[in-house]
Amino acid sequence: PMDAPPQQELPLPSPELGDRVPLLPARMVCEYQYCPRLAYLTWAQSEWHDSADTVEGRHVHRRVDRPRGDLPEPDALPEEERLHVRSLTLSSEQLGVIARIDLVEAADGEVVPVDYKRGKRPHVARGAYDPERVQLCIQGLLLEENGYRCSHGILYYVGSRERVRVIFDEDLRRLTRTAIDGLRLMTLCRRVPPPLEDSPKCPRCSLVAICLPDEVRYLSGEGGPPRPLAVAREEALPLYVQDNRARITKKGDVLEVKLEDKVVASARLVEVSQVVLQGNASITTPALRELMAREIPVTWLSYGGWFVGHTVGLGHRNAELRDAQYRAAFDPGWCLRLARELVRAKILNSRTLLRRNWRAGDKPEGLLAALKREAERARRASSMDQLLGIEGSAAQRYFSAFSGMLVQGEDGMPAFDFHARRRRPPTDPVNALLSYAYSLLTRAWAVAVTAVGLDVYRGFYHQSRYGKPALALDLMEPFRPLLADSTVIQVINNGEIARRHFVSAGGAVSLNPDGRRRFIAAFERRLSQEITHPLFGYRLSYRRLLELQARLLGRFLLGELPYYPQIVTR
Repeated sequence: PMDAPPQQELPLPSPELGDRVPLLPARMVCEYQYCPRLAYLTWAQSEWHDSADTVEGRHVHRRVDRPRGDLPEPDALPEEERLHVRSLTLSSEQLGVIARIDLVEAADGEVVPVDYKRGKRPHVARGAYDPERVQLCIQGLLLEENGYRCSHGILYYVGSRERVRVIFDEDLRRLTRTAIDGLRLMTLCRRVPPPLEDSPKCPRCSLVAICLPDEVRYLSGEGGPPRPLAVAREEALPLYVQDNRARITKKGDVLEVKLEDKVVASARLVEVSQVVLQGNASITTPALRELMAREIPVTWLSYGGWFVGHTVGLGHRNAELRDAQYRAAFDPGWCLRLARELVRAKILNSRTLLRRNWRAGDKPEGLLAALKREAERARRASSMDQLLGIEGSAAQRYFSAFSGMLVQGEDGMPAFDFHARRRRPPTDPVNALLSYAYSLLTRAWAVAVTAVGLDVYRGFYHQSRYGKPALALDLMEPFRPLLADSTVIQVINNGEIARRHFVSAGGAVSLNPDGRRRFIAAFERRLSQEITHPLFGYRLSYRRLLELQARLLGRFLLGELPYYPQIVTR
């Protein structure tokens, strides 16, 4: 009945946790109170990315994180003397939490936890925001469970050097226990919470480029165009080393490239996104260990530029994402649906490249119309074999006209002869450039998908086999015309690559060292070029776009998106 008295709640202790359920860090409960999605990504999926705020927060805690002093037993606390204990770690199986307390002050038989916060004291009703109050209350509950009297805590704001007293009343204790239970239940259910809706918290969040709140809501049909949140950071760049005599060493925070013990190049570690070694170039153990510790991948290429593999540290710990990837990879229907869209996007981007860069007289309208028909056929393909046939037919049409995009000589003929795509081995300079470009693009995609936690060797379209980065080959399909082919056209038409930059041996053609250096520089410039995202409307570099696409694939695999968005230029 509507007029019945409200049902009273009976507070019951939570059951003790089993050995397989880890204790929740108090910091994660604080994150849950702030944003459940942020807590899930950080705690359940091990996602993390530093921002200026997180780095400053660690700097603030550099002194209090060093343990100092011992806290006496509850019945041995001095009545008059004031004690200070720093960096005290307490846990509770009953509460299911663990916390490291920055500072514990003890006086008059009572203890007071003190939590250090960066920034200035907020001018809000309770003196502090709920997430900070909840984190402090957990520390108080842990002290109480260990037998100490604790009725309040202190939040110390370093920016304004102010102390805010927080009373552990029943409302705050109830809010704290609700947050603990909510985080544990969310983790056990393994469901990613939805992103916040147009929240002012998102722009300054360190995980905004991983969470993609606006992008997920927009692609799900629940929000408007995204704010440009994911693109406001400087990009580190790859370090390429291709001389067989070269050796990379570490000196402090700098990588040095040496030839016969003479330093010929150097790069600060913070400015290096990856290290690319070609041929027999070597790296010392200290340098390799430091790169692995910083999660900076080392990519290995053969002397001819073929992708061999890459070395990383512990790698991404998001097993939940890889579980979803494996489930989808063993579903033939799911794989076909994704493969159809990848091939369709590749054909449409090839058609756009031809239309934009055609130099041989009038545009080939018949060819452009045929490629458009092939793209629609790819969308309706009923099997992988049929899709492979459609892709092969479109590729044959595309490469048969590829020379029409190359600059013409004085005699009206292309500067480089090219009639058909030949890969193994490349028999002419254009094929050599295309093969090398595809190898560089494979490396870039392999690094991108590995960085976000996906398994680069388990694909959906390309067959998985030993040493083959099938997922990178899948995702690079729409980007072959956009990044690889366009770079080849650019270096030929601009005169950056000439015939003197190639060597021929045994019927095969390849770039010489100077040619490789020139092409690598052009490819990296292309990756750094900014475009307007065709769906989201904000500007970002192609380099950043690869990571964004890999993360969107992860959101699709986890069921957050209804489809995987393709990049199709106009």
